[in-house]
Amino acid sequence: MPRTWDQRSVSPEVALSQLRDGNARFCDHARGGSQTVAVSLSSTDRPFAAVLSCSDAPIPPEVLFDQQAGSLYVVQVAGNIVAPSIVGSLEFAVSQMGIRTIVVVGHARCAAIEAAITTIERGAGPETRNARAVTERITPHIESTILVRSSSSLGDSELRLRAMRANVRASADHLRHASRWLEDLICADRLCVVEAEYADDTGVVTFPELVADRAANA
Repeated sequence: MPRTWDQRSVSPEVALSQLRDGNARFCDHARGGSQTVAVSLSSTDRPFAAVLSCSDAPIPPEVLFDQQAGSLYVVQVAGNIVAPSIVGSLEFAVSQMGIRTIVVVGHARCAAIEAAITTIERGAGPETRNARAVTERITPHIESTILVRSSSSLGDSELRLRAMRANVRASADHLRHASRWLEDLICADRLCVVEAEYADDTGVVTFPELVADRAANA
């Protein structure tokens, strides 16, 4: 039986609270002048959340969320894209480790998104077939954002931020529907897939959906 049904599994509410609190601790350390944040090597029973993030993200998820080694099930891939192997990896996290929360984390200075933008604007994609397989999963979701620049004064920083957000939304939505098994768990409120983003310069993580929910209920 999948361990996601285990009563000991951490709920999405608790998992997200732990991640937000951990990121606040990380940012406090950074503001205090610490160059590094120590990650405890204490053993943990099992991960309480899974994180899908970009391979070139400058801060490892365990450090970003100030968690012990082993507390997070981390999957990193260029552009935090969702391919069959990524879906399978996260299915292992849910079925074998009882994880009920998956967080898709994006960052604005993403090399894969930059390559996808170049492909759209200049028609010059990556040189290798495998690298193109990454950007081809990104370009359909950011193309409308990039095309807006031709008729507006959208600057480079805002463009990349909007492209990153569109890509994170697409990856999270893909995860929610890429597997009938995961989709059934989500519909049964046994699994939660959440979007997040962090600022490369400060390390501050925001959860847009949670912010929107709080605003709607205010």
